[in-house]
Amino acid sequence: MTQGLRITTTLAILSVALSGCMSDGFGEGLTAKLPFGKDRSGAEEVTRMGAFDQAQADRSEENRSEIIDALMSRHSALPPGSPYDVVAQSVLDASSRTAEAELQQARLRSRAADKNWLPSLGPSLSLSNFSSFIATLVIDQVIFDNGRKKAEREFARADVEAAAVNLAQDQNDRVHTALTLYLTAEQERERARAAQDGLNRMREMERIMTARVNGGVSDMSELSVVRSKVAELVARAEATTRKADAAEAELAAMAARPLGGVHGLSRVDIPAGVTPLALHLAEAEQKRDIAQATIARAGFLPGLSAGAAISNQGTSGPDVQLSSDQGFGFSTPDNLRAVEASKEASARRVDEVRESVARRMAALTAEREGMAANATRAAELATQGQANANLFQRQFEAGTRSVNELASVIETAARLADEAIQSKYKAAMVEIDMAQTLGVLAEGAAM
Repeated sequence: MTQGLRITTTLAILSVALSGCMSDGFGEGLTAKLPFGKDRSGAEEVTRMGAFDQAQADRSEENRSEIIDALMSRHSALPPGSPYDVVAQSVLDASSRTAEAELQQARLRSRAADKNWLPSLGPSLSLSNFSSFIATLVIDQVIFDNGRKKAEREFARADVEAAAVNLAQDQNDRVHTALTLYLTAEQERERARAAQDGLNRMREMERIMTARVNGGVSDMSELSVVRSKVAELVARAEATTRKADAAEAELAAMAARPLGGVHGLSRVDIPAGVTPLALHLAEAEQKRDIAQATIARAGFLPGLSAGAAISNQGTSGPDVQLSSDQGFGFSTPDNLRAVEASKEASARRVDEVRESVARRMAALTAEREGMAANATRAAELATQGQANANLFQRQFEAGTRSVNELASVIETAARLADEAIQSKYKAAMVEIDMAQTLGVLAEGAAM
């Protein structure tokens, strides 16, 4: 029994010693990478805050992620305390953060991969003649695998980075959706008020024309014209009110707190020099693809492993074995070249994403400038339209303008006011789209 224990201990020490060359660092392996080397109590709980901090804390200093650091240092472009910021905080507090649970899964897989340099143990129990049994513990340790184990660790770490970027993108998309609903509600409410102002004027004309028709001063055709324009403005006011109600109801379903008292627009300061989230994701996926290619390449090349078996009948080994997963044949050179080509394809995908994001930002920047100019011109035209309506109103009362002329001017003023409102909110929405493209609608340190 004592000799069997010595053999078991010797083989275990041998396995750990052989596994030292498979780890990122032997000293680190004996402390941080062993299951009992760290206190894991409570680490698996999904928290509402600090998901990036936890993902970074799982890594050693030499494996610290630059992508996760960039996500943590990302600041929101929404002014603190502004209506936009209030809406964003409310919907983020109500978020289920499904992407955070996916990040936790990736973290756990990465933890498991960090221990892949340790020997594998395979217990076996068999009966012999129904009167005795053989208990065996098979120990297998990879000595040289052409970088496969290391690539598996790198793949898992890149998977964590991709999950972290997805979490940031998920939260930014949620804020973008909420702000879109908020701006829609604000726009439609303002359009309804503008339509109501024009409607009040038109109804006053309707009252005057009704009195004139009843007094025999005007005929019914002029009153019909006024009533048709009243009906159009009523329909516009009701339609915009319904749209505002629908947007507010949808926003309320997303928010943790009531937002009925939040109104107004905010200026979004688009920062310069920020790497878009789509590019971060492409870079994380490139790391993952390169690691996957290394794993595939290792499968075509021979590797060296050692194994031993310990049972109640004795011990065997250690045995050294040279083998490869895929075997070596006439197609192996082409397969290896295909693996290398996959790395080049991954690099080109990153370049493609970089170009696509740059094109979108250029288009949005030009659109923002154009929308700002349109909003300024539309506001000036709306002001001029109201001035014309006031002038025609006085001239109508003085008897120098006809009913049709005044009704047409009032209708034009209402239309110009409506266009000015839409132009203003389109310019605001372009800024929100730019912030979403860069991924600066949510504070990175709060994730």
